[in-house]
Amino acid sequence: MIAGASWMWWLGFHAVVAALLVVDSLLPGHRRETRHPQAFAWLGTFAFVLAAAGFAAWIAFTQGRQPALEWVGGYAIETSLSVDNLFVFLVIFHGFRISQKRQHNALLWGVLGAVVLRALFILAGIALLKRFNWITWIFGIFLLYVAWRLVRGGSANAAIPEWIRKLQPAKGSLLPVILAVEVTDVLFAVDSIPAVLALSHNPFVVYTSNIAAVLGLRSLYFALAALLDRFRYLHYGLGAMLAFVALKMLSARWIDIPILLSLATMGAILTVCAVVSWFVGSRELGSELGDQ
Repeated sequence: MIAGASWMWWLGFHAVVAALLVVDSLLPGHRRETRHPQAFAWLGTFAFVLAAAGFAAWIAFTQGRQPALEWVGGYAIETSLSVDNLFVFLVIFHGFRISQKRQHNALLWGVLGAVVLRALFILAGIALLKRFNWITWIFGIFLLYVAWRLVRGGSANAAIPEWIRKLQPAKGSLLPVILAVEVTDVLFAVDSIPAVLALSHNPFVVYTSNIAAVLGLRSLYFALAALLDRFRYLHYGLGAMLAFVALKMLSARWIDIPILLSLATMGAILTVCAVVSWFVGSRELGSELGDQ
């Protein structure tokens, strides 16, 4: 056993990751400009979600219901918090004036770098939690601060560092873009990984759910790029979800909140905020069109 799973599981997971990255890069919408880029992006997003569901089912079959639910929870948290990353990526690509095709290349390298960085973050976080129990309080308080920052900021865009807003166009090189993507991924990993660790301390569950969510981020970006401005209240949902996870972590010694209840609570919070954001955004868009 290596960190919660056999070496065959680790090898098999990374083989699947490599295969999905290859398939994703070969989709027509990623290799050239297409007439319907969002359709291809939604196709890729659906494929990654389907693969994630299959992997969760496999964990349930081989390891049991509890690890599978923890995996789903980790995947849901990372995917939800990745919406913030999408806003940042949008600013980065507009700042550097990157074409859609080059955006795909930049995000591909960004995903590869994120796999390595997330692994280091997760291993360090789990090692600290096992060695020092009081780290749980630090993680919990930090998540409460992040939740407060999201709600107070007024929008997810408020979390974007000022240096990213002032980016200058790159002269032919993708290296500055990739570095900016990697730095922002690290910034958001500091938020999301403690949140996932509140649900599970199993290294295999935490790592694979995190990477599975990151893998689908590239397709999700292109699927939602034209719609991000409508999700104007989603940051309130993310803040509430992080606050719930933080309280779950801080009260774990006295209150055992079942994983199913945690998933239902997080799902309800995000669904309500997403629906409200969508309808308000659609209504305001309709009013603007009517004024014209």
